[in-house]
Amino acid sequence: MSDTPPKPPVLFACVHNAGRPQMAAAFLTHLGQGRIEVRSAGSAPADAVNPAVVAAMAEAGIDLSAEIPKVLTSEAVQASDIVITMGCGDACPVFPGKKYRDWKYLDWKLADPAGQGVEAVRPIRDEIERRVRSLLVELRPGEACSWTVSRITGGRGLFRPGSE
Repeated sequence: MSDTPPKPPVLFACVHNAGRPQMAAAFLTHLGQGRIEVRSAGSAPADAVNPAVVAAMAEAGIDLSAEIPKVLTSEAVQASDIVITMGCGDACPVFPGKKYRDWKYLDWKLADPAGQGVEAVRPIRDEIERRVRSLLVELRPGEACSWTVSRITGGRGLFRPGSE
């Protein structure tokens, strides 16, 4: 028997999978350090990730340039312990009865970065990072949380060399 706890699967979903879910999945992958199984998808995926989102995440030290929006499938939803929707409304499938700690589906109401410049995307990125950090504490209670906001960052998010 392994002492390694199972990796809870989390899915971030919206319509185009070109902005918010891409940022959330990237933060959860980065901050979760391999402890979480992360997916993102869209009900009508775009052809590419929003360039302003790619630029804003690059500022945070995360490269999204090779990411491609993926289609949301029923299988991905059913395989996820937690599904976090980000503006897809009725286009996101819901499977009642499958729960993880009494909360299977969460809806994060966030501004849409579509058509916005990097200046408008930064606050969305920062809010997504804050929510992902909170989610990690919920997913992995009692673990040493290297993903909690460090005093050195002054709550600004990820530690970035040269930002101290």
